[in-house]
Amino acid sequence: MEEFARGPCTSTGCGRLDQGVASFIREMPKVELHVHLEGTVGPETLQLLAQRNRIDLPPALIRAADRQRRFGSFDSFVRVFMATAACLRSLEDFRSLVVGLGRDMGRQNIRYAEVTWTPQLHAHLGFGADDILAALNAGRREVLERWGAEIRWIPDLVRSYPGPALRVQAWACSAAARDGGVVALGLGGPESDAPLDAEIVDAFARAAAAGLPANPHAGEGGGPQSVWATLKALRPRRIGHGVRSIEDEALVRHLADQEIVLEVCPTSNVALAVYPSYEEHPLLTLLSAGCRVTVNSDDPALFGSSLTEEYLRAVDACGLTLDQLQAAVLTAVRATYLSGQERASMEASFVSAFADLRIRHGLAPGGAAALPAGAGGAK
Repeated sequence: MEEFARGPCTSTGCGRLDQGVASFIREMPKVELHVHLEGTVGPETLQLLAQRNRIDLPPALIRAADRQRRFGSFDSFVRVFMATAACLRSLEDFRSLVVGLGRDMGRQNIRYAEVTWTPQLHAHLGFGADDILAALNAGRREVLERWGAEIRWIPDLVRSYPGPALRVQAWACSAAARDGGVVALGLGGPESDAPLDAEIVDAFARAAAAGLPANPHAGEGGGPQSVWATLKALRPRRIGHGVRSIEDEALVRHLADQEIVLEVCPTSNVALAVYPSYEEHPLLTLLSAGCRVTVNSDDPALFGSSLTEEYLRAVDACGLTLDQLQAAVLTAVRATYLSGQERASMEASFVSAFADLRIRHGLAPGGAAALPAGAGGAK
């Protein structure tokens, strides 16, 4: 069976790191809360999909996908993302893509990931959402068997296209979807200063009533007002990105006080010109202000990055200490949508692995890895 794979990025962002620290980061167990399945399609996979499905991709698109580049704007990124998603045509494409993602997880020691995908991008294929989920889960089972990595799903709605929202929400709340690993309802797409569409708000209200948490993006392209509006309308315990909350001290205090978890994606923010560099990224400032911060890759293939490289850059360029990075990893564990028992078991195994790795690499014992019990987004 074919599986899609993405070649490693050569820009590790760890030029100044002690070798023991860098090795610790590469080997440490990891959790990813914010990664888009469609954003794991690298240039080689993109060309394979296009050839398999007889799609004539513009040369400029291939060149764009093949660069570790800054897109300059969200719109330019979306054009590449949409063209990439359009190359997924068969159920086997979806299965293979998940297996490729799992192989990448195995290489990085990512033990668990909650993966976002956008059902309405694929509605034209003629498959039902249950069919696509079955293909994704065929890949998920293979990933667990081959690499011991667990995956769950966050189907998302698109802010700017609310028409399918209630249909997607109803499916996501169905017994088949929940039994198939759906753990939350996401919200992506371009942010706006306008209030969320009534159909979007209604969809999330219905999902909440059915016990499915909200997991929206906010505070990336939009500023603090977008985060405030999203918090008020959807009452999430986790926010995708949320970095521009730093522009509002009251909002930062609110996020910290309410223990709302931020899924921060530094390379994505730099590539999309939200911030000019890693050194100017507010990751450390948010963490120092008491916010519950996690580190994620977002669309790793399109940004030429990986979760491991995000961790390396968080320490080397963004200024986190190793203790702070460990704390961010444990925040991610506690913020997963797993059961309390599963989270506690994973946390215990991570803490043990951290201690063993510090000894192996001659690093001082961690002193700030623990956060207050119960901290996180899954309640």
